[in-house]
Amino acid sequence: MAEVATRLGTDPDRGLTAEEAAGRLRRWGPNELEPQARVPAWRKLLRQFADPVVYLLLGAVVVSLVAWVVEGRIGLPFEALVIAIILVANAVLGFAQEARAEAAVAALQRMAAPTSTVLRDGAAAEVPANELVPGDVLILAEGEAVSADGRLVEAASLQVAEAALTGESEPVLKESIALSEPVGVADRVNMVFNGTSVTRGRGRAVVTATGMATEMGRVAQLLAETEEERSPLQREVARVGRILGQSVIVIALIVVGAILLTADIRGAGDVVDVLLVGVSLAVAAVPEGLPAILSVVLALGVQRMAKHRAIIKNLSSVETLGSASVICSDKTGTLTQNQMTVRRVVTASGEAELTGTGYTPEGEVAVDGRPLQDEHLLDELRLVLAGGSLANDAAITSQDGAWAVRGDPTDVAFLVAERKVPDLSTVRSRRFHRIAEVPFSSERKLMSSIEADAERDGRLTVVTKGAPDVLLARCTRERVAGQERPLTEERRRQIHAVVERLADQALRPLAVAYRPLNVTKAPAEPEALEQDLIYAGVVGMIDPPRPEVRDAIAETRRAKMRVVMITGDHPRTAARIATELGIVADDQPAMTGTELAGLDDDGLRRASRDRSVYARVAPEHKLRLVDAIQANGNIVAVTGDGVNDAPALKTADIGIAMGRTGTDVTKEAANMILADDNFATIVRAVREGRGIFANIRSFLRYLLSSNIGEVLTMFLGVVLAGVIGLDQGEGIAVPLLATHILWINLLTDTGPALAIGVDPPPGDIMRRPPRRLTDRVIDAEMWRMVGFVGLIMAVVTLLTFDIQLPGGLIEGSADPTEARAAAFTTLVLAQLFNCFNARSERTSAFRNLFTNPLLWVAVTVSLLLQVAVIHLPLLNEAFETTPLTTGQWALCAGMASFVLWAEELRKLALRRRRSHP
Repeated sequence: MAEVATRLGTDPDRGLTAEEAAGRLRRWGPNELEPQARVPAWRKLLRQFADPVVYLLLGAVVVSLVAWVVEGRIGLPFEALVIAIILVANAVLGFAQEARAEAAVAALQRMAAPTSTVLRDGAAAEVPANELVPGDVLILAEGEAVSADGRLVEAASLQVAEAALTGESEPVLKESIALSEPVGVADRVNMVFNGTSVTRGRGRAVVTATGMATEMGRVAQLLAETEEERSPLQREVARVGRILGQSVIVIALIVVGAILLTADIRGAGDVVDVLLVGVSLAVAAVPEGLPAILSVVLALGVQRMAKHRAIIKNLSSVETLGSASVICSDKTGTLTQNQMTVRRVVTASGEAELTGTGYTPEGEVAVDGRPLQDEHLLDELRLVLAGGSLANDAAITSQDGAWAVRGDPTDVAFLVAERKVPDLSTVRSRRFHRIAEVPFSSERKLMSSIEADAERDGRLTVVTKGAPDVLLARCTRERVAGQERPLTEERRRQIHAVVERLADQALRPLAVAYRPLNVTKAPAEPEALEQDLIYAGVVGMIDPPRPEVRDAIAETRRAKMRVVMITGDHPRTAARIATELGIVADDQPAMTGTELAGLDDDGLRRASRDRSVYARVAPEHKLRLVDAIQANGNIVAVTGDGVNDAPALKTADIGIAMGRTGTDVTKEAANMILADDNFATIVRAVREGRGIFANIRSFLRYLLSSNIGEVLTMFLGVVLAGVIGLDQGEGIAVPLLATHILWINLLTDTGPALAIGVDPPPGDIMRRPPRRLTDRVIDAEMWRMVGFVGLIMAVVTLLTFDIQLPGGLIEGSADPTEARAAAFTTLVLAQLFNCFNARSERTSAFRNLFTNPLLWVAVTVSLLLQVAVIHLPLLNEAFETTPLTTGQWALCAGMASFVLWAEELRKLALRRRRSHP
């Protein structure tokens, strides 16, 4: 090992200096695998044209150009030019939206970027994993990901999962020994590798390779590339687009065939017009901007979540989050403040209280409000606090007048409490030196440290802390007034009563025991030493509930969601906290892991319907519980921080990892990361997720109803041409031109749709029941609304045409170009009115009318652009329009507003029917 450190120019005890690390980073580059080749911007722009609808329009351009050539190239081919310009504009908009979505996702990835703990300038420091350099000293702990290859210099019960690299299914026990001969990667027990994770124990390693020089980098080119899986929502939207496209192509072929058979075709120009009618129908049906808008709305929504400290790792999780019906939450740090404080110490000689709260080591030891005087009680208290500080992997340091902590909150609480007893921390650190350890695990509920005792000539002492019921079963004696006495059954009952009393006071009980040994060398299996222990005492800790959590839980109840607490704490402590937070009523006890293990799957499924607090739960219990709750038809979100929580997070519909205390393994398994470890953030994320989904439904209502309105306008206009006076025996009779349809799609399918997608969530969003994942995004009620509004659009557009034209149902005096311009404008205005309809399926458009200023900007810009198309001479020629009078504009606006009034009447009837079933 000394040779490795010398070759890499590092000190295993102090690590690199910050200056040296920065220089090596410049020399070696970031610790990253070579990313996939970036797609050039020009290729992304060309990709916008890779769409069947675009192919159809390009065909229309070609047909139009051929007809223009055949007819003698008179003037400019305005129709072909307009279609081409709109195609380019659509492509640019799609490119911009895709770039915005990619930027949003990249920002989220940066927020969730992994970090590593290293020694820099002799102190532990957390740095971004991509800044690791050869020579860095990695500090490894349970649950952390290994971000570079490294040679171990220290290993304490260190086990590493290497399946991602070697395929080995079981974790590998690591040692810091020298190997006698070269071996394969799977047998290098003195090395850790990039891409693996620590499942147990701790260690330190000198980084030997980073980036593509790691073993993972060597095989990176063999890793299979996978496409990002589309979410159910994206698949359903794509399916609807395909169905609409296929249906309208059939309709278009029928209409084109009927026109060719019945109309007076006088030349190539008429044939082109007929073909363009078919193209217009197809284009009108397919909301080609829908996938891009969907991605942008999801990405922007996820960015808003990130600002609220909830980092969603993939966009598809948003729809699941909005459907969550049960939240299974840890207690410590999520429902509580994660600042454990030792309040009571109870030993054989009595009980003492420690003042002060939080992680500032200020306070004193008292009995009944007076300073502790009893020497025996003080001796036993010092033993308990020193023992808890020895069986401990946390650290507390003073930096610029403030206290910085690192490690498990329970461990930190012992270190802080120890510093409230004069000189105890100093004496303990001088007297004892750790030789080996048995790390804490959720299964054992214990942690032990094997310490060399300087006052006993270096002979070893085992110090163990853990759950009182588990630890007491391993104790045979008790420390009383400086002596060791047998632990009788009566004393065991008394200790259990003390533990119950502490738990009833919402204090978390934790016991400490020890055992002096007459040896100086730790055995190969130190876990065997956790027997025949001497009981020292029990502490009562408190982690106060977060003040905002009670209101958040009340909000989940209003939202028809259930909160389930799953904790390793004492059952009475768990029940007391759950009652205080409003999770359960006063009379509901916690179900223990032992009780849970005694139930079969059917019994657990029944129990999980009513019980909401589970205590003393092991990881396998948590996994079974999540399965049982899901089997009852619930969408389950599960929180976790430890490596053993990873299976439950993967099984859950939404796995939520803690950002501060969560291990890298847990974060990798999760769908969402809580940057502040706060339960209230989960509820805010659910609210945001529901709001995003409501907005997606809103812009789907808008886009589909608008596009169906265009289809029905074209179809009914051709079928009823003779009825409305459109067929006047001069060429092909169509209500709108292909360029008009393209313009409407460009105008209304982008800005207004995107603005609807960022609407503020409805005020009652958290009073609605969760959406079932089996529910269609576009359900029968939405299809009825879409068909109704689309029909109204078509009717008012064609009536406007009829009012303007001579003949038909209503006598008019305008020529076909003027009438078509009026109908064109009516359809545009109808779709702009429809923006306000689509914001809610039941609520009046006049409620919260001005809460989305972006929507008003989009509507205003669209309206001004339509005015330009109608009144600018150059655009008149390009779109075959003509200026309208003030009266005609008033007629168009009035007719278009029928879309708003008709939908208001439909919503009113729906609200009345639901309030009076």
